[in-house]
Amino acid sequence: KGPKGEKVAAELLLSMYDASLDAFASNEFGLYPYQLYYPRSYRNTSGFSSNSSETYSIDWNDYFSYSPRSYSELNWFGFYLANYGGTYYNYAVRGGYAMEEAQFEAVEMSDATVVSRTNGVSKNKESNKAPAAPSTVSATTGANRSEKDEDGRLNGADKTPGTAQSPDLSNIQARSNLNETAFFYPQLETDANGDILVKFTMPEALTKWKVIGLGHTKDLKIGAIQKEVITQKELMVQPNAPRFMREGDKMVFSSKVSNLSIEDLDGTAQLFLFDASTMQPIDHLFKNTNNAVSFSVKKDQSAPLMWNIEIPEGIGAVKYKVVAKAKNHSDGEEMVVPILSNRMLVTESLPLPSKGIGTKNFDFTKLLASGSSSSIRHHQVTLEYTSNPAWYAIQAMPYMMEYPHECAEQLFTRYYSNAIASNIVNSSPKIKQVFESWKQSSPDAFLSNLQKNQELKSVMLEETPWVLEAKDESQRKRNVALLFDLNKMDNDLDKAITKLAKLQVSNGGWTWFPGMPDSRYITQHIITGMGHLDNLKVKNVREERRVWKMVEDGVQYLDRELVKDLKWLKAHAVDYKKNQHISEIHIQYLYARSYFKDIPMTDDVKEAFEYYQAQAAKYWTSFGIYNQGMIALHAHRYDNPILGKSIMKSIKERSLMNEELGMYWKDNISGYYWYQAPIETQAMLIEAFDEVVDDQAAVEEMKVWLLKQKQTTDWKTTKATVEACYALLLRGVDILENTEQVEIKINGKLLDLKALGASVEAGTGYFKTSWRDKDITPDLGKISVT
Repeated sequence: KGPKGEKVAAELLLSMYDASLDAFASNEFGLYPYQLYYPRSYRNTSGFSSNSSETYSIDWNDYFSYSPRSYSELNWFGFYLANYGGTYYNYAVRGGYAMEEAQFEAVEMSDATVVSRTNGVSKNKESNKAPAAPSTVSATTGANRSEKDEDGRLNGADKTPGTAQSPDLSNIQARSNLNETAFFYPQLETDANGDILVKFTMPEALTKWKVIGLGHTKDLKIGAIQKEVITQKELMVQPNAPRFMREGDKMVFSSKVSNLSIEDLDGTAQLFLFDASTMQPIDHLFKNTNNAVSFSVKKDQSAPLMWNIEIPEGIGAVKYKVVAKAKNHSDGEEMVVPILSNRMLVTESLPLPSKGIGTKNFDFTKLLASGSSSSIRHHQVTLEYTSNPAWYAIQAMPYMMEYPHECAEQLFTRYYSNAIASNIVNSSPKIKQVFESWKQSSPDAFLSNLQKNQELKSVMLEETPWVLEAKDESQRKRNVALLFDLNKMDNDLDKAITKLAKLQVSNGGWTWFPGMPDSRYITQHIITGMGHLDNLKVKNVREERRVWKMVEDGVQYLDRELVKDLKWLKAHAVDYKKNQHISEIHIQYLYARSYFKDIPMTDDVKEAFEYYQAQAAKYWTSFGIYNQGMIALHAHRYDNPILGKSIMKSIKERSLMNEELGMYWKDNISGYYWYQAPIETQAMLIEAFDEVVDDQAAVEEMKVWLLKQKQTTDWKTTKATVEACYALLLRGVDILENTEQVEIKINGKLLDLKALGASVEAGTGYFKTSWRDKDITPDLGKISVT
């Protein structure tokens, strides 16, 4: 209605939810777009000259202080007194004062009791009409209508329970939809009479609902409504079920039965229990044998219902159903409750690292000693093995290909992975056969390692980020075969290099994103990556003209930046020939430049190059192992093998060796800067140990650590994945052709994979087999790998 009671066309936004949610955070609609503030100008002249001036007296309009007076008052016990006046209902409410224009009216359309409230003004109407089904609520501009099925939709009772000799109540319909919101389309419009009608099916919870609405016309006349609706029945069952049960516990399962009818009621209630997974009755397992109890409850009162039960073992979840019937009234409620085990699932693991030819024996000590335990109950023993983990580098490539951002680093990553993939496929028909095998006969190759171990996960783990990452990994593996499609690779390679060329500005440097200034760091990263591809004998770098032009322009840009640095030092640092003036960005340059010695240097570039080269040789001990590895590689490539070997000797002396983790460094931890990246550091040092000192034993041990960092995820970032793949494929793709399988014996008996139903995955050589329950014996803990 308008200000004069006239009909208006309006739109209403209506929402309804369980009022108990307000205990966490109250909800309301608010819209008031009118500006109540008036503009004014202000001029301050207090500083117009060398002397300050004030335009008012210091004591102008002094504040007057007074002491407040207190008077005796009545104790209202939490209520507030209010007056009636105007067109408002003013009333006493506990906990606060509220008022609302009295233009909404409750309308009752069914036999169910509905309480409709307008900010504290309650109107309660009852009807003796026959029950209507299904439960439906409709509202007409603020009026609430509720229809409820008398036979099991909405209502509750009170009593001292006793065993009942009454008919079986299993056929009584129980309420199960206890959602906290009711669905309807919230955007509503008035009809020709200015009324709004909304119809919807209520959830079956017996509770108080909060209804809020915001109405407006096209010319922004605004009104709000806030009401409460109670869904209830004349007889109501309200179970007090726990959030979970635990195996072996004894408990009293309680419920409340409420009587809102006009008379006292005598009746019977029953508790039914079902296995939630099979829906088979399991009352006997819970010792719920006398599941029927009688009750008597006076009108407008409630009574308790109780059943003594014991929680059995081996049931994951139970579905309870509590029903009650008295005269022509009935109600019921059902819900699922999880059952927690009273045992703790302990997972012990034993790594089986096997490097090189020979036999290694392993004792799974915890399993071998399990025979002496009186309480342990075996669940499962799982054996997994991967004979050629270098394939993990291949399975990580879809991750590099599919990363969504269009920055220079990730565009280069796409080019990088496509170039390697193309090189791999063209280098070996045997490797290409592996991809075909994955596509046709080994679908598990595309599953993540976690998905291969479903039995080791719980429902809670499904929500953790690392499991979600593993799911993403399986999707990427599913795309491996597509990645290695030659036509697709050629197309993606072309698209990536075209986009990358657009981000190279006229001075030869690359920007992070279009429109940004050139970045020295990202340019050095891309040039280094091009050097890696060139080192891996990927032909595209030098044979494709536009790619080589990008490399030349990028290198010359970096040369000019180095010259600028030296010029600045000459102008600002008197002691530039004596003290340290080299930073990580200069070391990265020396490393990147060492891949392209054939690109000529001008005289000023040579001077700057030699200056920073000498600085690196003199001050290498002041940097971390990542930068030291780059300096060692640069020194080796520029005919200073003594320096390179000295640095690598020092680095190796600081390493740690572990049977499971391989060779690694304690101080190789994540930090804020690009040179504090563990994966990239390990990859850099693999290259250095391989090239500078040809220490293949160390290289293999370092690869173990690198692979351990991958496990079920990628190497954390696209950049880290690029460097890891480079390190693993450094000696070429021949390692991928290795198909030799290990020989595994359990307690001296050769493991027969076919008999156990386990298949070996092509390429990786991965397989998994398990023993369950009674098949598990302590002697499974004696393992040998040949």
